[in-house]
Amino acid sequence: MRPLPPLNAVRAFEAAARRGSFTAAAAELGVSHAAISRHVRGLEARLGVPLLLREGRGLAPTEAGRAFAAVVADAFDRLSQ
Repeated sequence: MRPLPPLNAVRAFEAAARRGSFTAAAAELGVSHAAISRHVRGLEARLGVPLLLREGRGLAPTEAGRAFAAVVADAFDRLSQ
């Protein structure tokens, strides 16, 4: 079995990509803005690809980020069922 990325990092990325903001993701998950940023940076380092573009006060997923977000959202939807 291949090792999975840390679930907290995946949750942080998914919330940030969906909400378009580290601050909004932090509020949703009940953690700090810095924690979300740190998790996303760690996930990007682990995967070796940028997932989010930091644009002023907002975020935009990269092509890889959009693809990863779709997979993660589907997995979370399936788990919630």
